[in-house]
Amino acid sequence: MAEEVSTLMKATVLMRQPGRVQKIMGALRKGGGDRLQISPYGHAASSNWTEGAPHQYLGPYPPQASDSPVISDFDMTLSRFAYNGKRCPSSYNILDNSKIISEECRKELTALLHHYYPIEIDPHRTIKEKLPHMVEWWTKAHNLLCQQKIQKFQIAQVVTESNAMLREGYKTFFNTLYRNNIPLFIFSAGIGDILEEIIRQMKVFHPNIHIVSNYMDFNEDGFLQGFKGQLIHTYNKNSSVCENSGYFQQLEGKSNVILLGDSIGDLTMADGVPGVQNILKIGFLNDKVEERRERYMDSYDIVLEKDETLDVVNGLLQHILCQGDQLEMQGP
Repeated sequence: MAEEVSTLMKATVLMRQPGRVQKIMGALRKGGGDRLQISPYGHAASSNWTEGAPHQYLGPYPPQASDSPVISDFDMTLSRFAYNGKRCPSSYNILDNSKIISEECRKELTALLHHYYPIEIDPHRTIKEKLPHMVEWWTKAHNLLCQQKIQKFQIAQVVTESNAMLREGYKTFFNTLYRNNIPLFIFSAGIGDILEEIIRQMKVFHPNIHIVSNYMDFNEDGFLQGFKGQLIHTYNKNSSVCENSGYFQQLEGKSNVILLGDSIGDLTMADGVPGVQNILKIGFLNDKVEERRERYMDSYDIVLEKDETLDVVNGLLQHILCQGDQLEMQGP
């Protein structure tokens, strides 16, 4: 398997059951060889987006679209965790650290982070024990943000002035999925407006992308007044928050799924998708690696330890699509 997919030879790759990975990859590859000749989408990325919560893309996928969609987290999965030894911002951090947030609010948000983040990643607590704490954290943070008189037009500038970074190899990842009509479902507990703007500014916001996230709700004067729909946090990323979106309708009939995440909570992102037979779960282990390594290896098929690139994912896509060396690597 590793010989066939050279990126699995990277030192950052951990696999508990290589045989299981090989079996799933075989199924994904079998379903992927006949879609290489499908032409890309022909309409603008924004033309079929509608206001709603969770936010959803309503444009139909072509009837010959891939049988192997990608379901991915965003913060610290598609975006970087660190660069040159320094932590990169999440979609919330981008807003927290911006000029439009008061110093007092920033201190309160930082205090919330220091209190709740250790709970979020605590390997000794069950998800059930963590749930009320996550709801408290997100709710308190949202309430603080709503007091800041944030205006809709400010979002693009905030992203432009931030240190937001996607993982190395992101152009190849996004463009490969788009050109092969592979749907990319981003399921994020972050701020949808921010992450969508990041992808737009990186010029890879293609119409095969469907986002479910916490989207801001602005009043008639353009000021933030709340967040749309049900709160999405780290540990409720499943069908319970997607009942009113097109998320699972779009996934219906997809027998193979590639799942990308960086937390144990991301493992449920495909829960509720009808008819799924094979799921390849790839997890980015970014932080507290020693104490969390075993749990991740038990939960994910492939674990990428302190790997700030999408090299392995791109290599696997190349293998599944039977493209050999033809996959164009578009750095960074």
